[in-house]
Amino acid sequence: MQKSDGIYSLPKYGDMSAPAKKLRDFYAIKPGAPVYQKEFFFFTLGTWIEQGYLRKANEGEDYDAYLRGVFGYDQPAASFLNGLGWCEAAFLPAFEEEILEDRGEYELVRDRAGRSVLYFKGRRNGFMPEYVDHPVKDFTTWERDVKWRLDPRASGRLERTAAFVDGAVKNAPEGNMNVQNLIGGYMYLRSLMGPEDLLYNFVDQPELIHDCMKTWFELSDHVIAHHQKSVSLDEVFIAEDICYNHGSLISPDMMGEFLIPYYQQLLDNIKKRNLDKNRHVYFQVDTDGDCRGVIDIYKAIGCDYMSPFEVASGCDVVEIGKKHPDLRILGGIDKRVLATSKEDIDRHIDYIMPAMAERGGYIPTCDHGVPEEVSFENYMYYREKMKEY
Repeated sequence: MQKSDGIYSLPKYGDMSAPAKKLRDFYAIKPGAPVYQKEFFFFTLGTWIEQGYLRKANEGEDYDAYLRGVFGYDQPAASFLNGLGWCEAAFLPAFEEEILEDRGEYELVRDRAGRSVLYFKGRRNGFMPEYVDHPVKDFTTWERDVKWRLDPRASGRLERTAAFVDGAVKNAPEGNMNVQNLIGGYMYLRSLMGPEDLLYNFVDQPELIHDCMKTWFELSDHVIAHHQKSVSLDEVFIAEDICYNHGSLISPDMMGEFLIPYYQQLLDNIKKRNLDKNRHVYFQVDTDGDCRGVIDIYKAIGCDYMSPFEVASGCDVVEIGKKHPDLRILGGIDKRVLATSKEDIDRHIDYIMPAMAERGGYIPTCDHGVPEEVSFENYMYYREKMKEY
């Protein structure tokens, strides 16, 4: 007899926690349902703390719960399974960080992803660094310096993810979404080779690209298969960043040759292994820039959720929502507008929210991290507006 503990089958809707119901209604694209409230990311918390609006992170036990109370976010209703990289590959061991060169105001540093990065001296965060070099040039550098760091069976790899699995098992009876996070193929390849050399290598060294992607697949499939011995997945979330402000950074043909077959096989394997055979596995693609041209490419292999829909790149979630009524959408709140005036915020929210709340399947967040230009007063005004939904 099947268990009904959230692992072998979903708990009944009435038995789920209130935030889980709200989030499940989002995935169901339930028209007119209360909107799940969260934020994408912050770049400005430090500034708001310095200005005295927020307490410091070390002043209390649960800072995330504190921020939820201040901003009126919903309780978490998803359990995230990590350990497969995000903006960089899941190296084990990582490269050893080292200062390679002193350049006066700057220092050239080898980071944990093996890249040579130019930073302000003694400062690593709060600005866009300059990536000078990347670890993979050819098969020799790939096999000598990198590939062995992606061994699925490396000592300690599965142990690193155990706490995430335990959390997912614990929260499954509440109806939480179990979300497997991993670095997407394009982001992964870019972190290995750099955005420019990667484009040349698609043409000049396709065998190298395929070997890198085969390694990505084998590592991802191995770790996820281990997770699926204990939990049923609800979503696979890839950090892709394959677009810029004028569309995709690579062609549909390149996507079709070097990315899509590996994604398709991974998703097929995940669906076959799920302990709950009746559960839909959602596929979310996260990419900055103008993603409109790649939506159908990803949808063809089962993508049904995307984020964060940057307004400055032409992404209008109202129009995209109409064109793709089956697409779950997160993002689409223009970070630039939040830095202007209350009147501008009113116009922006009044355009988006009535239509998207009625449609369903929408979680409003800033279309990337909330920047330092956004005042605390403006953000709180925005949050009060959003609580109406």
